This record gives sequence, C-alpha cells and structure tokens, in this order.
Amino acid sequence: MLSVAFAEGTLPQTVFAFLLAFARLSSVLMLMPAVGEMSVSPRARISLAVAVTAALGPSVIGTYPSVPEHIFQMLSLLIQEILIGLTLGLIMRLVVSALSVAGSTIAMQTGLGFVQAVDPTNGLQGALIGTFLSLTGLTFILVTNLHVPMFVALQESYRIFPPASPFPVADVVALVTRTVADAFLLGIQIATPFLVFGLLFNLAAGILGKLMPQMPIFFIAMPASILFGLVLMMLGIGAAMLWFAEHFQSGIAPLAGVG
Repeated sequence: MLSVAFAEGTLPQTVFAFLLAFARLSSVLMLMPAVGEMSVSPRARISLAVAVTAALGPSVIGTYPSVPEHIFQMLSLLIQEILIGLTLGLIMRLVVSALSVAGSTIAMQTGLGFVQAVDPTNGLQGALIGTFLSLTGLTFILVTNLHVPMFVALQESYRIFPPASPFPVADVVALVTRTVADAFLLGIQIATPFLVFGLLFNLAAGILGKLMPQMPIFFIAMPASILFGLVLMMLGIGAAMLWFAEHFQSGIAPLAGVG
C-alpha cells in the first residue's frame, strides 16, 4: 500500500518539480559566461545542468506547486521557468559583453579594426582585440572564483522569482536595460585611454602631414599606431581586468542576494 501511494502521489510531484527546476537551471547555464560558451560541448552543458539540478533539487523542489490537472497549466509553468532562466543568463552575459565593447573601441583606435576573428563567447565574428579581452575576462573570472556568485544566483533565483508567481515583466525590462547601459558605459571607460591616444595620435599625424606633404604619413602612422596601442594595452591590461572584475561582481551581486 505504501509503495502504491508513493508511486501515485509523491513520485509524479517530484518528477514534475525536477523537470521544472531543470528547465530553469539549464536555461541559465546555456547563457552563463564561461559555461554557456559556444566552444563548450552541448553534452557537457547538459551534464552540468543535470548535476546542478540534482544538487539544488532537494532545496527547491518544495517551492513548486502541485502537478496541475490541465496540460496548458503545465506548459505555462514550464515556459515561465524557461523565461526566468533565460533572463538570469542574459543578465550575466550582458555584464561580460562590456569587454567586447571595449575591445571593438580599442581596435578602431589602434588601427586593428580590420583584423577580425571568431569570438568564442558569442560565436560571432568580431575584432581580434575584443576576442582577446573576452577570453582574458573569462579566464580572470574563473581564476578569481567570480564564477561562484553566478552559481549562488541559481539558488537565489527561487527567492527573487518564486515559482508560479507572476513574471515581473516591467522589472525585468528595466533591469536588462540598466545592465546594457552599464555594460556599454564600462566598455567605453575601459577604452578611454585608447580614445585619448587615438585623438592625440591622429591629430599629431595630421599636423605632421601638413608640415611635410612629401612624407608618406600613412605608411608611418599605421605601424606606429599599432605599436603604441599594443604597448598601451600591455601597460593597462591589469588595471582593466581588475576594474572589470569589480563591476562584474557588483553586477552579479543583486542576483546572488548580496547586493
């Protein structure tokens, strides 16, 4: 009798809650920086999602409602969990996108804007310096254990977005908009020394071209711009990564329940 009651009552509820939790957590991991990269094997991401769901399952399964009677209610809960997961993953991804903005700006100012490479963080083609900064930022996140707050945010998401509660569309739109603005601002701030360098260098090259018209200024200015730009990057890459790590931590902190 006990086994029959378990099979008819507890087991369907557990399986239903596990599937909803898997839908939310796998959606986050699909976009999470350093985990949801295009270069990471889909099989590895699915295995990680199953492992994370199994680890968090005992603490979050009780927050889900009972199994609905109608299929449309099940689909509604499933779609809501996927939307919550995609929202969290998108916010994390947008914070990291500041490095792509900084890299594209730096490439344009140093004369390397025409050098394109596939960025493994988003699977798209972009400036080579942007790809380098993105990979450096992801490595810095893993080395400094900044990936821990991202996994803590998975647990805290059940407090911020309780299951079966109305999806806060207005709050999510405002949060995404603010995150995009902060990421763009951070990217421009990281590239500010190169903006100043580009302005002064091009101004000096223009004056030199006017004073000495017979000099092939383009063939001299382009290699010099690339050289000085690489030297400036070598000197400032450490400060840029520390600044990025600080803003990354502050951007993820509200999702992890510490901000």
